Amino acid sequence: MKTYEELNLAQTESETDSFTLDRYRQFFQHFPRGVETVLDVGCNTGRGGQILKALQPSLKIAGLDCVESRLKRIPKSIYDRAICSYSTSINSQDAEFDVVVAGEFIEHLYPDDVTQTLKEFYRILKPNARLLLTTPNPDYLRLKLTGGSVLGGAHVSQHFIGNLRQLLESCGFVNIRILGSGKVSRLLGERCPVLAFYGSYLAIADKASQS
Repeated sequence: MKTYEELNLAQTESETDSFTLDRYRQFFQHFPRGVETVLDVGCNTGRGGQILKALQPSLKIAGLDCVESRLKRIPKSIYDRAICSYSTSINSQDAEFDVVVAGEFIEHLYPDDVTQTLKEFYRILKPNARLLLTTPNPDYLRLKLTGGSVLGGAHVSQHFIGNLRQLLESCGFVNIRILGSGKVSRLLGERCPVLAFYGSYLAIADKASQS
């Protein structure tokens, strides 16, 4: 079994993927009012954080990644803190962040680590704060037609919409909504009811006011 560092170093697409910047713009559209602190999970070298900072310069953004060499490259003018750790044990205080964003991240986790990661996200979020994550859609129509799979390469888990919703609920999250994401959303927007048209989907989940 490869380490997470090995899996991440083998994947370079996040540095060139043209939709990465659109993904962070989509995240920002779903920020609650009054957001001040954001954790960017799987931040890589900080392309997404630069988008968030441009949209709201007052944000205080922390970046989390397990590859230290990438964290050393993130712009210090954009990120207030760099956290080098796994998502199963985040070096952060309880209830520290208003928003956690995790773009195309959880599919890079081995199945046994997914629940603990979501629990960590819940722990570090403030009451009424929000988790925003995207992940490839295993029910994507194109995959079905071509016999393709989400799994492979650095993708070591897949997340069907219903299963992820149940998992988020079991970790305490409420107000869970699912929207379309990925390049198809440039044509369809994010609210087409046929989620099979989308190569990725956005899960929005809130931490309860009392936990």
